[in-house]
Amino acid sequence: MQWIMAAAFALSVAVQYNDPDPVRWMAIYGAACAVTVWAALRPRLYPWWAAAAVAVAAFLWAAVWMRQVTGRVWIPELFASWEMKNARVEVEREVGGLLIVAVWMTVTALIALLRRPRPGGVQS
Repeated sequence: MQWIMAAAFALSVAVQYNDPDPVRWMAIYGAACAVTVWAALRPRLYPWWAAAAVAVAAFLWAAVWMRQVTGRVWIPELFASWEMKNARVEVEREVGGLLIVAVWMTVTALIALLRRPRPGGVQS
């Protein structure tokens, strides 16, 4: 599943090139991609705090954007076209992307915490 999410985050980085503010979006999706690839390649050796840091950044950023969410966008509108239809749709898509990053990074951090060696040599 890590590889699927890594591919999704890499695609998210790639489609930001024509965004009015691509650098910050490429940074968050790129960080999520890097941590996900790290977790896929080294499932027992990546630090939980790396995933947790990306998760916290994405949750906080989503919280800031949530103030602009009106709730007046129907789910099909979010996927009706690739280009930005209007500002309402853009904001809700961006919040959705940040929440996907935040949730996946939280899952990745929790997995790392559960795989950590326990004191006394007991591992789960």
